[in-house]
Amino acid sequence: MHISDKKAGSSLRLMILGAAVLASVGACLVLPASATEEATVIPAPVEDEPVSAASETAVLAAGCFWGVQGVFQHVKGVVSATSGYAGGPRSSAQYETVSTGSTGHAESVEIVFDPSKVSYGHLLQIYFSVAHDPTQLNRQGPDTGTQYRSAIFPQTDAQTKVAKAYIGQLNHARVYDAAIVTKIEPGKSFYPAEAYHQNFLTNNPTYPYIVINDLPKIENLKRLFPEDFRRDPVLVAAGGK
Repeated sequence: MHISDKKAGSSLRLMILGAAVLASVGACLVLPASATEEATVIPAPVEDEPVSAASETAVLAAGCFWGVQGVFQHVKGVVSATSGYAGGPRSSAQYETVSTGSTGHAESVEIVFDPSKVSYGHLLQIYFSVAHDPTQLNRQGPDTGTQYRSAIFPQTDAQTKVAKAYIGQLNHARVYDAAIVTKIEPGKSFYPAEAYHQNFLTNNPTYPYIVINDLPKIENLKRLFPEDFRRDPVLVAAGGK
């Protein structure tokens, strides 16, 4: 199921991945013809972290990790964005097991960033605006289950404070038609996903799920945050993290 070999043609990559995904329970593949991805214009966070380190890590869950990784790989100041799992134990951090929805894990993305170039609060603004719809409970677009929940996994007390304040700010401003359901889950470890999930959007731009659900996220990032958009994504090295 490893499809990252650049020597393989795109059609072969899609065929191999298609077989792998079809064999998985709850995979990112249900494609209603009307599926679309919309962005919401939201205010920047009033409260944000001070710059106190040369490098920082954020872990965010927002549905299928293919598109979420793709979004943050195109954000200036992001050093790396890795697809993986957070919320459950190491022993169950495998795609087929996580896809059952019984592990406590959510498909997540670990974002290493330079806080002097992009702040944690601004990453959350992109997360809530472009990466997903934070009002959908235990689902995102065509994907359903707790493994697709909206969740923030703070790495520090300061991140917890910023995330809670921002959710309160957005709910108070009523920028969405419904309340934000994003969970804040501190103290959870992140485990990288299998190599064939890394850089999936970049490697498979014609894959139907990507075309329908995820490429619009990239366009929304470019449109709403033009100063943050980088044309060439920062990619996970071959073989995963």
